[in-house]
Amino acid sequence: MTATTDARPDGSPSTETRSDRIEETPSAHSGHSAHSVHRERYVAGGLLFAFGLLALMGIITAEAFYPGYNAGVQEISDLGATRPPNSVILQPSATIFNATMVLSGLLVLGASYFVHRAFGDRVVTAAVVALGAGVLGVGVFDGSEAPMHGLFALLTFFAGGLSAVVAARVIETPFRYLSVAVGGFVLALLASIFAFGLLGVPHPLAFLGAGGIERYVAYPVLLWFIGFGGYLMGPAAAEPAEATDSTAFGR
Repeated sequence: MTATTDARPDGSPSTETRSDRIEETPSAHSGHSAHSVHRERYVAGGLLFAFGLLALMGIITAEAFYPGYNAGVQEISDLGATRPPNSVILQPSATIFNATMVLSGLLVLGASYFVHRAFGDRVVTAAVVALGAGVLGVGVFDGSEAPMHGLFALLTFFAGGLSAVVAARVIETPFRYLSVAVGGFVLALLASIFAFGLLGVPHPLAFLGAGGIERYVAYPVLLWFIGFGGYLMGPAAAEPAEATDSTAFGR
């Protein structure tokens, strides 16, 4: 490590080292301190981890209380209410599912604030906000509320896959490749569902049933958010910039 030669006011040479200057350099994230940025990443990660776990466990719990529920035949949203006309609403499954979606949506919207504070990436923030709005809408407008429920469900699925893809912009480990793979799979599956539907041709995954195909879209997103939340809370996610600077100037 070499000392700089900047002169002091009295003419004597400065003993300040480059590492001292690095430590005093403001964070690149809107002037926040490194500690503040790390804290915001931790909070964002905790909220997203809680969202993925809560949504997954809420669906499982609602299924357990739904008499004769068939995950292959019935859609996830049937737990809140089936499609009109003659919508079927069974308790306590409906309350459990709808409350889970509302709370999950609020968790994601809260996380989006901290994601933006930590990264300042508008694309990532927009995708997470869209997901939060979609999940919240699914809980507010149950399956009997057409077409609002369907629109929010579609927004949820699309924004979930998109979030995994664009998150690669801020992920600094090989996890970014898995992130793109998961998001790409979800988006491709969504596109194929629409394409085969418009063509009037059975989907290659039709043997899974409507509920099974829907879970192939929803569950990878939830599992990915659990992983992404853990990544944000991990020490490797909090110190890459400092480690890079120290390595660069320590040569």
